Amino acid sequence: MVPVKVLSYNIRSMRDDTDALARVIRACAPDLVLIQEAPRFFRWRKKLARLASASDLVVLTGGGTAAGPAILCNLRATVERTEDVLLPLTPGQHRRGFATAVVDIAGARLGVLSCHLSLQKDERHDQANALLDRLAGMGVDHAVAGGDLNEGPTGPAFTRVAANLQDCWAVGPQGGEHTWTRTEPHRRIDAIFATKGIEVLGCGVPVDLPGITETDLRAATDHLPVLATLGIPAP
Repeated sequence: MVPVKVLSYNIRSMRDDTDALARVIRACAPDLVLIQEAPRFFRWRKKLARLASASDLVVLTGGGTAAGPAILCNLRATVERTEDVLLPLTPGQHRRGFATAVVDIAGARLGVLSCHLSLQKDERHDQANALLDRLAGMGVDHAVAGGDLNEGPTGPAFTRVAANLQDCWAVGPQGGEHTWTRTEPHRRIDAIFATKGIEVLGCGVPVDLPGITETDLRAATDHLPVLATLGIPAP
């Protein structure tokens, strides 16, 4: 097993304290960061590149070309291919998409997908099906998906994904649970999922890591991040 750290984080288009955001990401020391609400408009590439540099990472794919989702990585990752996917647009709703990649980390080949599902229930469920189809078509034995699902674990889209993939928090809870705490009740609407065969060593909101403070978590964005430590089988 190759240990890989995956962080999923809705960064609210970097409209908050970007220094705090970078400090949180650096403290997590992730190999892969699955971003939602990356900058999409004016100079979005430059803004995302600045965040990656401040976090000791590089931009792998996504951003405006995926309607918000993006993937950052460290130099452990060797990139095999990337693809940004735009999903069907429902009139009156925001455009949604997936940022996807296939990477090799220390001999472990891994499919990666970042998503931000719709606010509308039926569209969200359709996008959950599209997520599973996309992972199945990536041609890899092992894959991880993460993002903002806009609903909790009892919702139909969340349930659909969790029925086919490991819900990493449910398998190996570690740290905090709720990722949306700005309103009551607090909810777990952001998650990381892994295909069968990947070992979940721990997953949750990294509230107790050295270098992470409550002040930075509150200042960085309106969501809390999810960090998973995974064991990826290698040939």
